[in-house]
Order: sequence, then C-alpha cells, then structure tokens
Amino acid sequence: MDSIDHRILAILQEEGRIPIIELAERVALTPTPCARRIARMEADGIITGYGARVDATKLGLPLTVFIFVELERQAHDTITTFERRVAGFEEVVECHLMTGTRDILLKVVASDLTAFDRFLEERLMHVPGIRATRSSFSLRQMVRREVLPGVG
Repeated sequence: MDSIDHRILAILQEEGRIPIIELAERVALTPTPCARRIARMEADGIITGYGARVDATKLGLPLTVFIFVELERQAHDTITTFERRVAGFEEVVECHLMTGTRDILLKVVASDLTAFDRFLEERLMHVPGIRATRSSFSLRQMVRREVLPGVG
C-alpha cells in the first residue's frame, strides 16, 4: 500500500460509484493501472465489498438502540451460540465482542418503542447465555464516517 492506494481507498469510501476514469484522474493515474490497484486491493481483502449507505429513518426505522450484553460465561461456545443467533435478527445492524465489563455491544434499529420491546422480549432475551442487558437510546447521530483513519 502506497500513498496512491490510500487516496484510492479514501475516494472509494466516500464515492463508491465514482467512474474509474474520474477516479484515475483524481489520483493522477490512467484508468488501467488504477483498475489494477483496485483489483489487487479486492484480491488482498483490503476492499471487502461495496454497498449503499441507507438512512434507517427514511426506511421507517427511526429508533437506534445500543444494547450492552453481559454473558453468563465468556466461553467460546457461549459466544459462538450468541453470535449465530443474533446474526439472524434483522433488527441487529451491528454486533461487537467487547473488552471490559460488558461482553457484547449490539446496535439495533426499530420502528418504535413497541417494536423494540417486542424484539427485546420475544427475540433477544430468548438467546441462551445472557446474564444481563443494558440499553441506551441514541438521540441523534453526530458523526458517521466510513473512512478509516490514516486512509487518504
């Protein structure tokens, strides 16, 4: 990875649909070497995919909740079972294994408090191995960044 690769990544993270000709111009390359660099970063697993950023509110999911989960045991099988189960919950948009006093952090979206309560009672609390949960409601998103620090 050199400075040109970093600039390509920064631009792609902000403008994923940029035409290759325009991207190449912006990083001072011709289209073919630019495309080769992108293909190499894809093959190396640096670029893992492409997708659209969506506004959950405009999709009818204005409620964002962060749920800290404490597991009964921090054993591999407990974590694996938890991960497998929550991966199937469409309300869960992110799931992180954490350090510290809380084992797992979930980011959940819902249409309203009733839908969130239903998710909590009928889905999440039926996952085996949960000792406790603590929920925090997002009032608003202040920063959203897809660009990795130091890239660009």
